[in-house]
Formats: sequence, C-alpha cells, structure tokens
Amino acid sequence: QAQLVESGGGLVQAGGSLRLSCAASRSIFTMGWYRQVPGRQRELVATIGFDGSTNYAKSVKGRFTISRDNAKNSVYLQMDSLKPEDTAVYYCHAAQGPVVYWGQGTRVTVSS
Repeated sequence: QAQLVESGGGLVQAGGSLRLSCAASRSIFTMGWYRQVPGRQRELVATIGFDGSTNYAKSVKGRFTISRDNAKNSVYLQMDSLKPEDTAVYYCHAAQGPVVYWGQGTRVTVSS
C-alpha cells in the first residue's frame, strides 16, 4: 500500500506558472501526473521513471517539466506558460508493476 499527498494547485492567470508536488509514503517505480475535466476522461500529463526517463502529453510538451526526488519519494510538475485549457483537477499517479495508486487531486484553474 502507498498513499500519495498532493499540493500546489490554485488559480493563476494565463501565461503564469504553478508547481505541483506529490509525496508518496514509500518508494514507487513510476510516478506521474494525470488531469481530468468534468465530463471527460482522465488524461496523461507526464510520467517519470525511477531512472528519470520521462514521457509527456503532446499538449504540455515544452511547457511542463516533471521531476522527482527519489530520496523524498516525491514527484513534481513545473507548469509554465499555462493556458485556460490546462484548467483541470490534477492527480498524482504512481505505479509499481500492476498496482496503481492515485492521489486525491488538486485543482488548477487558469484564467484568461
């Protein structure tokens, strides 16, 4: 079992920046972020492996940067050049083999 605790969401104007943080209760191989808008499926934002390998959704590539601190069992999402379409609830995600964990979600609102 593992718990994920997120922080860092909020309201920001278009073009601004936010940094999301997620702390896990133990070391987990793959960590990342997904987001969801009401009425739509949860979608991948970015993931990062224990070795630092990354994967980004096309819509955020070049604007968002995912990183992790393995010593702190934590993952971060630096979001720059935010757009109104980035508005969503962002969920921390972690996976160890077939087992998947989710955080409670943190809301990001980007005003135009």
